[in-house]
Amino acid sequence: MNPETTIAAPALIRSSLTAWALDGVHHGFMTRRGGVSSGVYAELNLAGWIEDDPAAVTENWRRWDATYPAMKPAWLNQVHGNRVIVASDHGDARPEADGIVATERGLALCIFTADCVPALLIDSENQVIGALHSGWRSTIADIASVGVRTMIECGARVESIRASLGPSIGSCCFEVDAELADRFAAEISGADRHSRPGRTGKAYLDLRAIVRDQLMSAGVDPSNIVNVGPCTKCSNDHFFSRRANGGKLSGLQMSFIGFAP
Repeated sequence: MNPETTIAAPALIRSSLTAWALDGVHHGFMTRRGGVSSGVYAELNLAGWIEDDPAAVTENWRRWDATYPAMKPAWLNQVHGNRVIVASDHGDARPEADGIVATERGLALCIFTADCVPALLIDSENQVIGALHSGWRSTIADIASVGVRTMIECGARVESIRASLGPSIGSCCFEVDAELADRFAAEISGADRHSRPGRTGKAYLDLRAIVRDQLMSAGVDPSNIVNVGPCTKCSNDHFFSRRANGGKLSGLQMSFIGFAP
């Protein structure tokens, strides 16, 4: 190969947050650091379906592939519902769903967020993993319990499931209309405990705390549920946040989990 056309070895990504140290398990909540995208997508945007430069997204993926070789990503067309699919049942590149469960080795289940709650779940004893996207609509629809139930249907035991809730908008910044907070309180048992008044006609919600309660209601041991990472809006220098971007388009950080092949 002509030296002038040699492709440099990709940089490895060293900026993800992890919840557990489990042999044979790859997982992480990616930050926005370590990629080549620019502007509102800077730096590590891996979502190729938004308006980022395709060449930059390709390079970002090249870096992810180099960091996690032999792992095949599986991702979704996230639609803010509570549908959870089993990866082996769907051949589409991006089926419409907000959760995915698998038992195969070498498959990385991927969720993309920019304020919503990414949840990674694992039963390492029975070799079942799950990844959920829980924005406010999916939370009201209780995607957490659907995800746990789907894992159990694939062979997991609820007492063995661990869950990690990743970087997402915190109660410090998740201000919503008071009517929405009232809806949460009416439709989700105990959600009123995770709400506080905001400005006139507004309220603040602790979305991660509500999702945690839903996982517990689904049978997950509270000692097996952890929070990882800060509020995405407060830490917009390290994480994408559409709230921090005034509600406009931004990059998306990826969270993933998979059994090493």
